[in-house]
Amino acid sequence: MKFAAIMLVAAGLAVAGSASAAASSAIKSDVDYLKASRCKGLAQGLGGIDTAALDAALKSERFSRADAIVDRAAEEMARAKRQAANANLKDQLSAEVAGACMAYLSPSKDMASR
Repeated sequence: MKFAAIMLVAAGLAVAGSASAAASSAIKSDVDYLKASRCKGLAQGLGGIDTAALDAALKSERFSRADAIVDRAAEEMARAKRQAANANLKDQLSAEVAGACMAYLSPSKDMASR
């Protein structure tokens, strides 16, 4: 009975681990982490973009990054939000989200509505 319970717990942990690994598979380096943080800031600033997958990936990757990288990522996110508030940059930033940021955002999001 104990063996079956242990196997069930181990299987549950394996499934949970593979889900988080899939969510953060696009974020491999510190540069990717910074780019993903910028994409999150743009997505939040532009609005109407689901960032759930990106939030999970950034959260899981945060603990494997140096404090300086995490701080710089927060700065990039804030800068991207400020840029997204600029009406003159909206088209350019929307194109960035639809292009480069799609590696980090959920692929099911239809960017044609932007």
